[in-house]
Amino acid sequence: MLTKEDVIKLLNPIKDPFLHRTLEETGGIKEITIKEEKKHISVKVAIGKTNTAEQMQLQQELVGVLKKNGATTVGLRFEQLPDEVIQKFQPAVDQAKEQSLMGGSKNPHFIAVASGKGGVGKSTVTVNLAMALMRLGKKVGIIDADIYGFSIPDMMGVEERPQVRGEKIIPVERFGVKVISMGFFVEDNSPIIWRGPMLGKMLNSFFKEVEWGDLDYLLLDLPPGTGDIAMDVHELLPTCKEVIVTTPHPTAAFVAARAGQMAIKTEHEILGVVENMAYFESKTTGEKEFVFGRGGGQKLAEVLKTKVLGQLPLQQPYEDEDVFAPSVYQEDHPLGKEYHKMAAKVIAKVEE
Repeated sequence: MLTKEDVIKLLNPIKDPFLHRTLEETGGIKEITIKEEKKHISVKVAIGKTNTAEQMQLQQELVGVLKKNGATTVGLRFEQLPDEVIQKFQPAVDQAKEQSLMGGSKNPHFIAVASGKGGVGKSTVTVNLAMALMRLGKKVGIIDADIYGFSIPDMMGVEERPQVRGEKIIPVERFGVKVISMGFFVEDNSPIIWRGPMLGKMLNSFFKEVEWGDLDYLLLDLPPGTGDIAMDVHELLPTCKEVIVTTPHPTAAFVAARAGQMAIKTEHEILGVVENMAYFESKTTGEKEFVFGRGGGQKLAEVLKTKVLGQLPLQQPYEDEDVFAPSVYQEDHPLGKEYHKMAAKVIAKVEE
């Protein structure tokens, strides 16, 4: 009959399905009771997360090992590991999860661009922050995860569609930035009539089935608010960082705070707040008009305990007959220079 020492030797090498560390490393084997006359073994096991499908699979593995080595019956009880043990091994979990999502040789820095409501220029910020990062020498991709309100391809003047090579989708490249969007898979700007689970599958596909190559940064243009897609991103990308976009109007800032609080609750670092449409500057007089009020960005940053990355005035990109990209600010444009400063701040924060 197996002894307690035998049981420990048999179970120690088995990995916790959530922490991807052996039960020996996590100290997961808590109690062992053996009834020799009935060849019954009871084991209490602590793991990273209980009452899940992964726990069931682990249970079958543990029972199988013990029965194969002489136990007639096996009783298992599960409990959750202490928080300090989970936190100790959490980075390895996050890295493994994201590595399996992207499939590249390294993970990019994930940056989600979020807002509380629509119409504040979140997609414009995503596009131009990506462009600024690219101009600073970074390899950049964009996932247009605003699945109902996809607009990135139109903003960047993307006219071609992704190609399929083998089982992988090749993202479209524009101005050196790789782009994937729901808009590529919809005919004639048709409405998307999908429920949450289908949206989640599409988001998964954007990670797993797209040939991104080795990126330095992958920006996600999230739908406004705190709905299914935003929640999926928080679940899929534990190490994602966020930029929150608002206008100076107090109501916009108040609503944006919800998106920021969601990031905080799911332990996503907020890189900062972008106050878009901060003011309009007259070319004639040089006078600034605060069309949408003032102070919303600073107030939001204070609520979220972060900083204002930039305050962007209302201005159009320069007209360029040769290049169609209605929302991309040129490098020498005043807003292009502002985005350059913002991108430099993001790099300093992310790569410090």
